[in-house]
This record gives sequence, C-alpha cells and structure tokens, in this order.
Amino acid sequence: MPASLLDQYEDVVGKEVVQELRVVAGHVSKKRLQNINSTPVGGGVAELLARLVPLLKELGVETTWDVIKGDQAFFNVTKSFHNALHGKSIELTERMLDSFRETTEMNLAQMNFTGDVVWIHDPQPAGLIAAKKNIGRQWVWRCHIDVSSPHAGVWRFLESYVAQYDAAIFSMPGFAQQLKIPQFMVAPSIDPLSDKNRDLTEGEIDQVASKYHLDRDRPILTQISRFDRLKDPLGVIAAYRLVKRRRDCQLVLAGGGAPDDPEGFEVLQEVQNAAAGDPDIHVLLLPDGSDVEINALVRASTVVFQKSIKEGFGLTVTEALWKKRPVIGGDVGGIRLQVLNGITGYLVHSPEGAALRTLQLLADPELRRRVGENGYLHVKQNFLLTRDVKDHLLVMMALDHPDEDVVHAG
Repeated sequence: MPASLLDQYEDVVGKEVVQELRVVAGHVSKKRLQNINSTPVGGGVAELLARLVPLLKELGVETTWDVIKGDQAFFNVTKSFHNALHGKSIELTERMLDSFRETTEMNLAQMNFTGDVVWIHDPQPAGLIAAKKNIGRQWVWRCHIDVSSPHAGVWRFLESYVAQYDAAIFSMPGFAQQLKIPQFMVAPSIDPLSDKNRDLTEGEIDQVASKYHLDRDRPILTQISRFDRLKDPLGVIAAYRLVKRRRDCQLVLAGGGAPDDPEGFEVLQEVQNAAAGDPDIHVLLLPDGSDVEINALVRASTVVFQKSIKEGFGLTVTEALWKKRPVIGGDVGGIRLQVLNGITGYLVHSPEGAALRTLQLLADPELRRRVGENGYLHVKQNFLLTRDVKDHLLVMMALDHPDEDVVHAG
C-alpha cells in the first residue's frame, strides 16, 4: 500500500513536525478555506497553491482554489500596479482605476464564495473584499510582492481595499504597512516532494543537459525566472560576460510566462537580442509542466543566480539552495531571508559584484560544497511546505482569537 502524503513528508521533515501539523489542523478542521488568485499557472503563487491545497485537504481542512477572470486591459493595469508597488514611477490614470473596478465587479458577480475563510492572493483580486459586506466570513489578504517602497498613489488605492480585510500577510517584516488590521509574516515555501525539487538520477540530469546542448564538463551558470525586468536578466548576461573573460563557462537563462504578465514576451525578446551570437548563452522559454527539466538544469549548474532588482521572496532561490547549489542573489526583498551572505551564498548589487563572487566560487570547490550544504540546511529548517501549511493553520486559528495574545493549541 503506498504511503500517504503526510507519511511521505514525515520521511523528509520528521515525525514530530507532522504530528504538530495534525494537532493544529484539528483546531480549524471544521472551517472551509478558499484561496483566490489571478492565474492557475505560471509564477510562484500558482505553484504554491498547487502544493498547499492537497496537503491541507489531507490534514482534514476543506480547501479550494479559484481564479479570477480578466481581459488583457485588466492585466496590463495590474502589471503596472505590480511594477508601481515595487517602487516604479507610473502615471496612475482614472481609466486604469476604472478598468480595475469594472473587472472586480464582474468577478464579484461571477465568483461563488464558498469559504469560511477567504484567502485573497496579491493585488489583482483584492477588490473582492466588497463581498464581505453581504456574506461576512473571515477575509485574509496575502501579499507575495515587495511593497517596502510602493508608489504612493497605487498603494493608497490598494489600501482602500486591504484595510477592509480581517488580516494581512506579508513575506517579511520589511514589507509590513501602516494598517489597523492585524499583520502576519509568512514566508513562502517549496515542496520537497514535487517534480521540481525531488532527487534526480545523474542519468536524468545528463539527459536534460544533452537536450539543451550543455557541456557538463564546463561550469554552468544559471538563472531560472520569469522573463521580467525586475529579475534583471540583462544584468545576469553582463555578469556572465565578465566571468567569461577569466573562466570558460556557459549561461542558462530559463523561464516561462504567466497569463497575468503581459510584458513577458517583450522582455524575452530583449534577452534573446542580448544573447545573440554567443553559443554559450542558452535562453530557454520553457512550457508549463517543465518541472523535471528545471530541476535537472539547476542540479547541472555550478552556480545559480537570482539577480533581482526587486523580489517578494524568490522561490527559485529556495529551490537552488535545497539542491545544494550556491546562490548569488540581488540584495533585495525576500532573497535576504534566504541568502545569508557568505554562508548560503552571496548578496550583490551589480553585475561586477556578481561576477566577482562567481569567480570566487568557481575557483574553490570546497567553498561551493560548504555553501551548498549550508543552503540545504537553511531551507530544511525554514522554507519547506510543512512549515508554510502550519503557518496557514495558525493564522486561521488566530482569526478566531482576535483579542488574545496567546492561543493554546495543546
């Protein structure tokens, strides 16, 4: 008889962690949890929900996941909001706000709100809070992006919705806002059992490397990300070229798109143009369902980049650390929670800094091994799915005890 899902996690995190999950879940198992976001595939939120929902169900918490609808104009507006909340200056027009409001009204009319707790992910569906006036329930707004220095006008507009929720969740303390509602910190997580993170054989890794014409006898530098300017793929190419002057190496820039990100194709073209003429730069647009290939590409890599300019968290960092690969990351947002400078990788501010740290790692196999091992342990202790599920359950418990500083889950 095959092991249950919880039994499989027990093999990774230990019996005590799973027992604790069962205890906490028992306190909220009569509640229905409904997640709502803006896309069923592409990006970290959809990936997280695809793994969270089954595990919560196995713990006895009735959990569902719904996706809002929107046309291209709406997603153009929300992409502008996304960039503005990361600090980019934009011209905020009444037409943009009307597009957001109109799409929100359409979704309010069509959405079936089934949850006792309604968990809304990111800005796109934030306006659904208007339903609370008629149906009640407990509402949580989960922000997955870096809002540490948001565009003032866009944040004021979004805050008019967020302030109506029962609680807000951010990925790190530095993203918290001046709100009158309770705020919680919940870092994202990866699933160690997923195709993107499970162990692979050398044969599986070799097969993928061969498919993309990668030479495993030479260093491979890799960044796995959506093609987004905030991920700074052109900065990664600049760093690679500085490294290439000193050490023969290859660069992989691999990623996919998301239906709610209309800029992706434009950025992909910019990257392809920058890489043109260099056979050692491999720009890969991967389709949905490429998790095993992404896993193999990271495991084939010598050093992994996540040279973001802004970053809510950066699950690609977590995934690389779990695979014991040293990570060179931008010194921003949630990357700082994961890349402990000099311990699990290096934080950098420029292509030159990234190149310097890459050359240091390429020259010292023992340093790569030690940093990789530290990264794996850091993820195991802090950023696996079981911890994320427990935090979800604890927030649900806390909503039932708004005036208590300590809740006993005995």
